[in-house]
Amino acid sequence: MTKHSKHEREQRAAQTELVRQQEAAWFAALPVDVAKAHTRDVEAARARGPLPPPPLQEPGTAPRPPRPGHEPKPPKDDTRTRRSSY
Repeated sequence: MTKHSKHEREQRAAQTELVRQQEAAWFAALPVDVAKAHTRDVEAARARGPLPPPPLQEPGTAPRPPRPGHEPKPPKDDTRTRRSSY
């Protein structure tokens, strides 16, 4: 567990309180119907819960597809025969 100084803890508490005040001021500035719609949307999102984890991928699979134009090169086909004599 990380220990923080008293000053840092007080600073974090002050920042948290400032953010709460700003959120309250923002919410108070909204029209009533917009505020109710926002509250309803937030409650619905919290009721849904977190997103499920992504499906497992095969080993060696890149976590995301390459950007267009940056696809990996296909493996070279070794169709040439080696010379048997020099």
